Amino acid sequence: MTDINASLDLKVERIAAPLRHGVTDSIRNAIAIGHFKPGERLPERLLCEITGVSRTLVREALRQLESEGLIDVVPHRGPIVASLTTKEAEDIYRVRAELEGLASELFAEVASDVARAKLKSAFEVLKIASKSENTLDRLKAKNAFYESLMEGSGNGALGTSLHFLNSRIMLLRATSLQAEGRIKESIKELGALVDALMARDPTTARKLAVAHVTNAANVALRSLGKV
Repeated sequence: MTDINASLDLKVERIAAPLRHGVTDSIRNAIAIGHFKPGERLPERLLCEITGVSRTLVREALRQLESEGLIDVVPHRGPIVASLTTKEAEDIYRVRAELEGLASELFAEVASDVARAKLKSAFEVLKIASKSENTLDRLKAKNAFYESLMEGSGNGALGTSLHFLNSRIMLLRATSLQAEGRIKESIKELGALVDALMARDPTTARKLAVAHVTNAANVALRSLGKV
């Protein structure tokens, strides 16, 4: 069983958001940063301890994560972190590239001044977080950046589709987050994307978004010894 890093704070905020959502996010983040790895069991008692909530809430969160494909419930073993085959990972990244390319194209075309300002602000936060040793801070900042991008695209169905895909990609994200030099390259790629979005250049924005996802996929799969 993976030891929980003392610096990892998964305690759930009881006021800022509904508890069930907070528990789900905490477990999801723990998987995304590699504290729980593919194939590893998720004992309810341990999850109750690290989140500080009841077993009922933990079970509800696990059901949600199972529906997202992030965990599997195995007879006689209970919930475990799901694993992706090489083909599944490649397929997911390919679809994600197309969807994020479309989101970037739409953002460049229709985003309001408020949405553009929000995205720029989120990118500045991401740049700062990228220099942090705290993987969870980096993950949260990147999620906030993509949330701003999705909102600005004006297409709710697109955001819903990407949310499901990103849940599955979290099974690989820990490797790409930890790959040497990837964070710096990622910020450089996203910086170029932001420039294209601010210039309202949909063609270039789509191209850069697809390239960013493709590069992330290559790093993640290579780190896993799959390419």
